[in-house]
Amino acid sequence: MLKKLRWRFILAAMAAFLAVIVLIAALVNIFTHVMITNRIDQSIEMIVNSDFRAPRDNMPAPRGGNPFGDRPDMESGYMMRFFVVRVDGTGQATFLSMDFIASVDENSASEYADKALARRSDKGYIGNYRYLKTESDDATVIIFLNAGRELQIARSLLDLSITISVLSLTLVFILVVIFSKKAIRPIENNIKQQKQFITDASHELKTPLTSISTSLDVITAEHGEDEWTDNIRKQTGRMTKLVSELVTLSRLDEDQPLPNKENFSLSNAAWETVDIYQSQAKGRGKKMTIDIAENVDLFGDKSAIQQMLSVLLDNAVRYSNDEGEIKFSVCSKKNKTHIEVYNTCDYDTPPDVNLLFDRFYRPDSSRNSETGGNGVGLAIARAVTEAHGGTIKAICPDGKSMTIKVTI
Repeated sequence: MLKKLRWRFILAAMAAFLAVIVLIAALVNIFTHVMITNRIDQSIEMIVNSDFRAPRDNMPAPRGGNPFGDRPDMESGYMMRFFVVRVDGTGQATFLSMDFIASVDENSASEYADKALARRSDKGYIGNYRYLKTESDDATVIIFLNAGRELQIARSLLDLSITISVLSLTLVFILVVIFSKKAIRPIENNIKQQKQFITDASHELKTPLTSISTSLDVITAEHGEDEWTDNIRKQTGRMTKLVSELVTLSRLDEDQPLPNKENFSLSNAAWETVDIYQSQAKGRGKKMTIDIAENVDLFGDKSAIQQMLSVLLDNAVRYSNDEGEIKFSVCSKKNKTHIEVYNTCDYDTPPDVNLLFDRFYRPDSSRNSETGGNGVGLAIARAVTEAHGGTIKAICPDGKSMTIKVTI
């Protein structure tokens, strides 16, 4: 249990750190991308305002020179590489301005224009180029600005963010693993004290219970049975069972609760267990249906599994309604062992199945000993199941039937 608790602590810490670092990295990269795109769009607007969308005096713009000579930033024109394509209503390029680009020829420029026209958006990215579509007279003018340098910066930032995030996660994971031992040490000490208390208390209780039981045998031998001795015997037996179950739970809470696991026939173990409760159900006027598949084997602790089956069957016999129906099945599917116990019942309010396997939980809130056990049995069933790497769940949708499923 402590090992599971420690790893839950580690996973929770790593999940929180992962969420924070992913959020920070995402915000930084999104903000950078938005800022870069805004700067590129501002540069495209400068091109638009500088009237490079159409030839002047029916002649293309001269090569060289500063296209933004009257701008406050005299160097901006030399830093931007762009080309302009004017397309008529039929989709044919009627004008190309290639004076400020060297890496694109006219055919490539026309292909870029076709791709931009095929898109519904007036602006966007095609490769390393940011484009803007504007309307001029009866034609469409598309401006392409080379954004390769800016996009490379964004990609480098993304790669750096991923690298730093992975390294940070690795470092934090190592630190959390190291410090998690110290973090759960108070809980570990508390659990050890609880286990020691249960063990010590159980041993201390066994002696007086044995003495009471022995004294009761002497009294009944001399004076005979009556309602008082019968009640003492019942309560003594109930306390003895509770002490034994608490010791079992304490043992199952250890890091290696079942060290002596081996392969055994679950089918045979199930038949050995169910025979006892089959007669009990018949004696109480309840119908029990048994479906145990042959040759179902399991690797585990046979006595612990049989104890878990006893708890489930005892629970079904005890809580099923008068003349109710009980079904018990064991089978193997897809390399997994399935155990299912079904019984009819008659709860006015369906029990909380999420609490059903908690220690000392009883569907009967009055905790009347006549209506059930002490609420430890199903906790043992869950502990045994989990000790074998399995899962257990209860289903009681309407309070008229209870199904407990174990998968190992």
